[in-house]
Amino acid sequence: MQEGDVEAAAALESRTFTMPWNADDFREMIELSYAYYFVAELESKIVGIIGLRDIAHEGEITNVAVDSEYRRQGIGRRLVEAVIAKADELGIKEITLEVRVGNKGAISLYEEYGFRGEGVRPRFYEKPVEDALIMWRRDE
Repeated sequence: MQEGDVEAAAALESRTFTMPWNADDFREMIELSYAYYFVAELESKIVGIIGLRDIAHEGEITNVAVDSEYRRQGIGRRLVEAVIAKADELGIKEITLEVRVGNKGAISLYEEYGFRGEGVRPRFYEKPVEDALIMWRRDE
């Protein structure tokens, strides 16, 4: 993600999430030395986003979103692969994320890449209130 992408990323977030980040949030993140944000682009349109933060040499995946009309086309898969590759490049051996417990499609995708549920954050999400499944991918 580059500066020129932040407005489109924020617009995608607002179409996807009930509590989206705004352009300033993304602008702040892409300036951080420990944050890596990626976009998926088709026909000059940003259709997916994902972030990876290196927190004390553990990876944290954030802001996974694919535009609704482009879902089920492998974009989310490629985004997850991009952050796993970046984590490997950085020598990060453990990656975590939170996902709504009801988001079975995302959970299934993460499981395909070795993520496993290890806990629940009760009432983590708002609008609507829902628990978050805490998932980890750990290289042995």
